[in-house]
Amino acid sequence: MRVTLKPHPTTLGPDIEITVEGERRGARLWLRYVTEGDVDSLQWPTPAQGRADGLWKSTCFEVFVRTADGYREFNLSPSGQWASYRFDGYRAGMAEAAETAEPPLLDGGADYVGLEAVIDLPPGATTLGLSAVIEEIDGRISYWALAHPSDKPDFHHPSSFVLELP
Repeated sequence: MRVTLKPHPTTLGPDIEITVEGERRGARLWLRYVTEGDVDSLQWPTPAQGRADGLWKSTCFEVFVRTADGYREFNLSPSGQWASYRFDGYRAGMAEAAETAEPPLLDGGADYVGLEAVIDLPPGATTLGLSAVIEEIDGRISYWALAHPSDKPDFHHPSSFVLELP
């Protein structure tokens, strides 16, 4: 699969394009987010490792996976850190998820940055919501996703899960 994220209309972002490629690998999902364009105008987190909270407060790429018992959220930071959370329902029952992610790998060139990661798929995974939080050097933040069903950015919205799991 290959898809393109779009910015929420209330938070138009910098002159970039974000595409995501994905491939199911058994009980895991390989993803590659590519940000192309004026990548020098973006705030990239400093390198770090391990599981961490609050990654979505700066540039971060996200995966939401709907399951029979709710959904999972994965945060993949260009720093190399990651997080995973379980939700019982719409923004309800949040807890650290058992599913993990391989530390995100970063590569780039003059006009692109690529982030690659592999996540564990939870049992009963059905559909995906793919998204990104992009922070610019001047502190402005834009929210990118496959779908924006609400008048405010909301990656947790049930109608944001629009992609059938490959």
